[in-house]
Amino acid sequence: MSLTRRQIIEAGAATGALGLMTSSPLLAQVVASAAPTAPAPAAPVPARPRVMVDPILDPRIVTRARAAFDRHRPWIRHGEVVAIVDFTRVSADPRFFLLDTNTGRVTRHLVSHGRGSDPGHTGFLHSFSNRVGSEATSNGAYVTSEYYHGKYGRSMRVRGLDPSNSNAEARAIVVHTAWYAEPGVVAQTGRLGRSEGCFALPHQSLQETLARLGPGHFLYADRVA
Repeated sequence: MSLTRRQIIEAGAATGALGLMTSSPLLAQVVASAAPTAPAPAAPVPARPRVMVDPILDPRIVTRARAAFDRHRPWIRHGEVVAIVDFTRVSADPRFFLLDTNTGRVTRHLVSHGRGSDPGHTGFLHSFSNRVGSEATSNGAYVTSEYYHGKYGRSMRVRGLDPSNSNAEARAIVVHTAWYAEPGVVAQTGRLGRSEGCFALPHQSLQETLARLGPGHFLYADRVA
């Protein structure tokens, strides 16, 4: 696939851009350069990734994620790994992207959406909601929070940073594993089961996510159609 088919997210100022390079067939190439800056008095603010992505990840959602990263930069302690969730895609498709801005590693994972976002259980997310009790997925920027052990074992809380997901903590929206998010469910039914608005991942995907996307990282979820 030629470079002319890829979209470029330009590097931001302030802390410069981080370089990415991957051989992933899904996100064929992610490229940037690093620009050194003077250290801040406090902990350094992570640089926004400058990303060149394969068309399988819609450049429109990447552009939105970039803008959200910039808006919420003060809340993001770690920029070496970011997550983008493209809910435009059906739940049978891997649509949870982990991008490692240091090593260039990129992986895709299955993830469920909320039953309130898909009342007919079609496999497609039809709407977002931030309302308590909606059991729907909320779109926008999140920062990952602490690990905890709950109903689904080791999980991770997230905090909404936008008006569209400001109730994430009140709604107990978290990243966890669930039986209905396993690939076998897709093989049997053609779609994943639905959560109550949480980011429910297969067990193996959750282990990678917890290891790479720990507290203080950026997660962005949206759809473009």
